[in-house]
Amino acid sequence: MGTAPDPGAVFRALAENLGPQGAMLRSRLHPRRLDARRVQQRSWAGVLPNFGHAELSKTEMTPPLAGQKIGVHFSRRLVIVARFMTWWFSRLTRWSVCGPRSALLALTGAVGLFAFTAWCPRAWGAELKAAAHFRKDIQPILTEYCYDCHGDGMDKGNVAFDEFKSDEELLGKRDFWWAVLKNLRAGIMPPAKKPRPPETEKRRLEDWIKYEAFGIDPQDPDPGRVTIRRLNRIEYRNTIRDLMGIDFKAAEEFPPDDTGYGFDNIGDVLTVSPLLLEKYMQAAETIVAAAVPTAARVVREGSIAGTEFQAPEGKGNGDRLTFYQEAKVSHRHNVEQAGDYRLVLELDVAGQFDFDPGRCTVVFKVDDRELTKKEFGWQNNKRFRFEFDEKWQPGEHPLAFELRPLTPAEQKVNSLDLRIVSVKVQGPLEKKYWIRTKNHERFFSREEPPESKADRRQYARDVLSHFTKKAFRRPVDDKTLDRLVAIAEGIYGQPGKRFEGGIAQAMVAVLASPRFLFRVEESEPSRPAPSHPLVDEYALASRLSYFLWSTLPDDELFRLAQRADLRKNLVVQVKRMLADARSQEVIENFTGQWLQVRDVEGIDINARAVLGRDNGEEKDVQDLRRRLQELQAKAVLTPEEERERERLIEQRRRRFNRPAVELDGPLRRAMRQETEMYFAQILREDRSVLELIESDYTFLNERLAKHYGIPDVTGNEMRRVTLPEDSFRGGLLTQGSMLVVTSNPTRTSPVKRGLFMLDNILGSPTAPPPADVPLLEEAEKQFKDREPTLREVLDLHRSKPLCSSCHSRMDPLGLALENFNALGMWREKERGQPIDAAGKLITGESFDNIRELKRILKSEHRSDFYRCLTEKLLTYALGRGLEYYDVETVDRIVARLEQENGRFSALLMGIIESAPFQKRRNLSDVTDAKPARSLENGVQARLQP
Repeated sequence: MGTAPDPGAVFRALAENLGPQGAMLRSRLHPRRLDARRVQQRSWAGVLPNFGHAELSKTEMTPPLAGQKIGVHFSRRLVIVARFMTWWFSRLTRWSVCGPRSALLALTGAVGLFAFTAWCPRAWGAELKAAAHFRKDIQPILTEYCYDCHGDGMDKGNVAFDEFKSDEELLGKRDFWWAVLKNLRAGIMPPAKKPRPPETEKRRLEDWIKYEAFGIDPQDPDPGRVTIRRLNRIEYRNTIRDLMGIDFKAAEEFPPDDTGYGFDNIGDVLTVSPLLLEKYMQAAETIVAAAVPTAARVVREGSIAGTEFQAPEGKGNGDRLTFYQEAKVSHRHNVEQAGDYRLVLELDVAGQFDFDPGRCTVVFKVDDRELTKKEFGWQNNKRFRFEFDEKWQPGEHPLAFELRPLTPAEQKVNSLDLRIVSVKVQGPLEKKYWIRTKNHERFFSREEPPESKADRRQYARDVLSHFTKKAFRRPVDDKTLDRLVAIAEGIYGQPGKRFEGGIAQAMVAVLASPRFLFRVEESEPSRPAPSHPLVDEYALASRLSYFLWSTLPDDELFRLAQRADLRKNLVVQVKRMLADARSQEVIENFTGQWLQVRDVEGIDINARAVLGRDNGEEKDVQDLRRRLQELQAKAVLTPEEERERERLIEQRRRRFNRPAVELDGPLRRAMRQETEMYFAQILREDRSVLELIESDYTFLNERLAKHYGIPDVTGNEMRRVTLPEDSFRGGLLTQGSMLVVTSNPTRTSPVKRGLFMLDNILGSPTAPPPADVPLLEEAEKQFKDREPTLREVLDLHRSKPLCSSCHSRMDPLGLALENFNALGMWREKERGQPIDAAGKLITGESFDNIRELKRILKSEHRSDFYRCLTEKLLTYALGRGLEYYDVETVDRIVARLEQENGRFSALLMGIIESAPFQKRRNLSDVTDAKPARSLENGVQARLQP
């Protein structure tokens, strides 16, 4: 984006047109009195964009600092108005006509008056029309259906439709009207017990909000603002994998990414701290050192892991051998070529932090011939390396280790083990048997660089051009290539340095460049530039690949972008990309954040406490624990107290020895995989997105099926399972991942579950709770004679006026899931009392259980779910939160879903073909080589309506 014009130069150029009145003004406009840096944000950004279009007169002037001619276009009307304002202010202040203050006031007044006469009438005309339309057609609707609570002196929720002080305030509160639109569509307002407007009046109100209050142009929707996006950790790792061919652990090397709007790929929150910048520099060096070979050919090397060294009869392997037990492990290695070989042996002594006296002797044999015999003692995880040269003939060669303890087992203090890390076999060492270096063909098109300096420079240019195009996701300019080639030449031109080393150093600069770390986008060239130009095809390829793959475009996307054919082949390419294994990224990353499935493996759930609450044993356990603590606190116990203590300890032992459900790693991973595979099935088979709410199938293995109480599923492999007809499972809401992440450590949370559905299924989250809201456990104290159920506690909590407005929306949804405990298991009772899952939505629909609620959501609230899912996936695809101007885009995608029976392709292609995905706002502030053109272009760009 170009540099904003110098306001001082602009004001001085305008003064040229003031005739005699501007002479004194020009002499006073010294840089120290009119500092461009101080007025740039106030004067230029706030005033000059309002000039509007008119016949232009051009004036040339010389800024005192630049010493260069700058051409500035001004409206002739602005010059005339400025002269009039000079005369008017001189009369008003009784100053001389030639006074500098008069001229400066004239200039300021001219700008303001010009804005009023040249620009405002058009904008005000539209605003006056919208306000008139409001009073004629919209206000009667609000009066009839909303004024009981929000008008005629009533302002429930601090909302009143008849207290706008002006038309500007009426039309300027876009967030207010956005909230009105959401509540109207969600059926929240008017309330279920109040009369509601018919569809025709509802549609009229929606259209007025969209096209007049918001000012949306349905023929050219605003694609919105997107902050330039840094690669997040997942995108960085995948991009390095596909670009460099290595797996870089970005999650371990970089700090966690911030999240916004529920996702970690939002441009506004992906900032770059000095620490992260330093880590990017270090990562670039580490990655290049690991991925870019420094020679074309190397000795062949094979690695034998310690686990491949087996003990006789399969009794253990070389991965871990204790110092206190004799062991023999061996492996037979096959050799195809006769020649010289080198064996590289790596061993770890894995001791605990505390010293252990154990010692042992290790013997390494090749072909039953002893190569080394070494004694080892305690070390705190120290590695030892040994090398041996062998001359081998083709055939099998046995490699064997023998461990002989030197310390009796009775003296063992801590565990002390020997671990065979690997045995690397290098060879044959003769150069004729060397092989092409791994990754060499990825970066270099020939084994050896040309001999001549000019040819070598051209080869370096070709190599770096190909690499940088992929890294920057678009062709690179000649100036950047020249600098990279110079970096490479500066290295390989030194005595003893190789060509590959110079290229590697230039690649470090590429990986540390902002053009790699950030997704830089450009627009399609067009004259005249539209207000919302299409992004160019390279940017479209990046948007597509990072949306579906979380990585850079592949060769086919690059080829299509280069030929300008990608936009013509979007449907075919999307199908190809979804069939690719890399599309698993959108499944894992979107569901992991939309549905919070990423968190299921880290949520703390106390299984015993949860099951104890279900069985009504919660109070008994608390009483037992309290009484034991009282007895153990006493210094001396009576015989009766001693017998009581032993009895309580035995009760606790029996209770804790019961078979209990363990929410361990494998079960949590199965829950996460169930959700991911379920979402993938709907995505890849183009099924209806309504199956996300309810279906007759899910994905299970034996462990998860047993947890759910579903029979006849065996084995560890996750597979599609048809659910029994009477099952309450089916859909996302009853999957273990969702049930676990919306629970508390010791019990379910209807509030969390209800809020989850409002936010992620219906798209109408409540406001954050007040800071002083008491915990639900505080309300339990009012039930002195028994332990209440959560429904009873919430009923009491909801009776408070401060809490009822939000809980009346959340609680019915969350309580419908009360038959599923915090472990995701089905239950009939809580605290020994039957569970009541019935409820009534704020929109008026009643249900008896979760099955009926899912059917209501699938039918009566189908459009709400379409809109919510569209907003979530569009946010993820764009990398920004949605604004009021995105309403038209979302509505079009929802209409497409309705038309195509909710097929996932309608959602996906609706997003990819939408204006926010295909276009960008006009940012054509181009800096030209000539300062005059630079300023002129900047002025004209800001004069666009």
